[in-house]
Amino acid sequence: MRRWQFWAGVAISLLFLYFALRGLQVGDVWSILQEANYWWLIPGVLVYLLGVIARAWRWHFLLRPVKSIPTTTLFPITAIGYMGNNIYPARAGEVLRAIVLKKFEGVAISASLATIVVERVFDGVVMLGFVFLNLPELASLTSTSGFIGSIQTLALWGAGAFLGVLALFLLAGMYPEKAIWFVKWISKYVIPVRFREQVIGLAENFLGGLAALRSPRDVLMIFVTSIVIWLLETGKYWFVMHAFPMEVSFFTLMLMNGIVNLATTIPSAPGYVGTFDAPGIAVLQAYGIDKAIAAGYTLVLHVALWVPITALGAYYLARAGVKWDQKSMEQVRVGES
Repeated sequence: MRRWQFWAGVAISLLFLYFALRGLQVGDVWSILQEANYWWLIPGVLVYLLGVIARAWRWHFLLRPVKSIPTTTLFPITAIGYMGNNIYPARAGEVLRAIVLKKFEGVAISASLATIVVERVFDGVVMLGFVFLNLPELASLTSTSGFIGSIQTLALWGAGAFLGVLALFLLAGMYPEKAIWFVKWISKYVIPVRFREQVIGLAENFLGGLAALRSPRDVLMIFVTSIVIWLLETGKYWFVMHAFPMEVSFFTLMLMNGIVNLATTIPSAPGYVGTFDAPGIAVLQAYGIDKAIAAGYTLVLHVALWVPITALGAYYLARAGVKWDQKSMEQVRVGES
């Protein structure tokens, strides 16, 4: 990755960490961490892995029009992708799993990236749904919520963006001939002649990855699966909560899940440092949880979300024998996708 992008992400993470840590006493947080009952992490990790399996099944469903690949084959590749997202900036793990999928299943990178983008759009819609379910209650918290005081505005703008992209993809998936005609038409004016054929080929592969959106039934299936995935992830928040002297409702944790995952779309240092922690702590504080407890819980939750899938993905990547470095990234060119 370019150095300026990396350091810009670090700067953003440091800003969010400032919001997360200001006013905290290290001794108070350390005391909370020492007293936590870490046995609750075991069911939390297990329910999270169920969510990863559900993600692999959803990807299987999205890829089915391109190539039918078993969920058991996609699970390791999904884990590799999430490992890449956790240790590389700019969500490079999405490109990584597209490369691994091409190596072992021959699926064009542009087609698999189309399905991955669709996943992210549906994830965003569900996250916003989690926020909107709690928006009336959140409105009463904005006067004392500090960092999350503008979440309503963020939710409204986010909803418009995600729903707009989803509508665009649905139209492109349902009317691929018209979509490719539009690409060819606009290419005449903005794409140099020597690149035009490659760009059109890339667009055709990308549209192939949207084929699962042509059926309303399939769209509903993808949406329902996305809800299940994020409910399972919220289940991990709920289990980890029991390790600490705090209690909030499952709906509150849905709200926290929605807000922190929307915040992690902001560029940051690898591992979503700061962009995960600051909004998570702020939400819990808004519900009356002591900041030291909220910080200890959010820190442990972040680690529990990061370590298992990163270790599992690293194991699968090593077993697959895929070399992932700057040279590998440079190989992802239009002509090779």
